[in-house]
Amino acid sequence: VQLQASGGGLVQSGGSLKLSCQASGWFTKDYVLGWFRQAPEKEREGIAVITSDGNTSYADSVKGRFTVSRDNVMRWMDLQANNMKTEDTAVYYCAAAIGETNLEYLIKRPELWGYWGRGTLVTVSS
Repeated sequence: VQLQASGGGLVQSGGSLKLSCQASGWFTKDYVLGWFRQAPEKEREGIAVITSDGNTSYADSVKGRFTVSRDNVMRWMDLQANNMKTEDTAVYYCAAAIGETNLEYLIKRPELWGYWGRGTLVTVSS
């Protein structure tokens, strides 16, 4: 499974940004897809995950501001980030996992995700 994230960049506080992740290779709808981020000197944080059925889980830090969506046919996942804050500045990664169905548990366990894309930098200016 290969994952390619795109869409990072510079955005002003209060603005919006859309990130995309394209999956390829031996990717099937059985995989859970997720977005993680890592700010400088901080641990990697799971922020949004989605199953092929559209079930989602969000970190409290982004709930109500970010929305994850997925297209199983085209094998991509988007993250619509609205009302962005300076603390959203981080490198954002998309990831895929299989075998664990408890999304609340999975979002907090980066070590359970077997496939990662290269990160894309998001900078939110004040």
